[in-house]
Amino acid sequence: MGLFFAFTAGILSFFSPCVFPLLPAYITHLTGGKIEGSKVAVNRTTLFTRSFGFIIGFSIIFIIMGASATLLGQLFANYRTIVMQIAGLLIIIFGLQMAGLLNIKFLMMEKKVHSETKSKGVFSSVFLGMAFASGWSPCVGLALSSILLLASSSDTLYQGMYLLISYSLGMAVPFLVISFVISYSLNAIKKINKYLSKLSLINGMIMVGMGFLVLSGQMQKISAWLSAYSLFGF
Repeated sequence: MGLFFAFTAGILSFFSPCVFPLLPAYITHLTGGKIEGSKVAVNRTTLFTRSFGFIIGFSIIFIIMGASATLLGQLFANYRTIVMQIAGLLIIIFGLQMAGLLNIKFLMMEKKVHSETKSKGVFSSVFLGMAFASGWSPCVGLALSSILLLASSSDTLYQGMYLLISYSLGMAVPFLVISFVISYSLNAIKKINKYLSKLSLINGMIMVGMGFLVLSGQMQKISAWLSAYSLFGF
């Protein structure tokens, strides 16, 4: 259950107003390509390898964050119920903020890491991905923070890491797909931009729903029930 929420949060984080409209700029920065006419002119082999490096970079940071959140949560194992209730309440608040139903200014404080030089290889792309993850924008931060709160209430270190792997995959899949799409045409960016506000509302409502499940303790019950049908042993 948590993995599903994390993957969905990753997808919707990618389509947030803070990230998606900037994708052409990310791609040209990563690959050294440029916008020509109605597409991003770039060697597609370079696009794939450097995009993959970028994904590896932000995934490393997100997974480390997940492991750290889980370890921190385990320090308060004797207060697991209270931790889950606080986490659920915060996730609800974050969801309402993402949906635009709340306007808490300090939750929208922005932290960015800028790089003046363009990526010159796969390894530099990895470092750029790590920089992106370390200086996420506000709307990505709300979704990511919700998944980290969920990780903090995980029973094991691996469960917390799996949550952030799932979140990273949620961002990685559309990142790769849309990156290749805009190498043919930028029309997709223009069309999807029209629906970003609705996607933010959907993202927020999903987080609110997840928050209520965590707050009420139903998340663990549903996960335990689903685990009987899982292909995985964790």
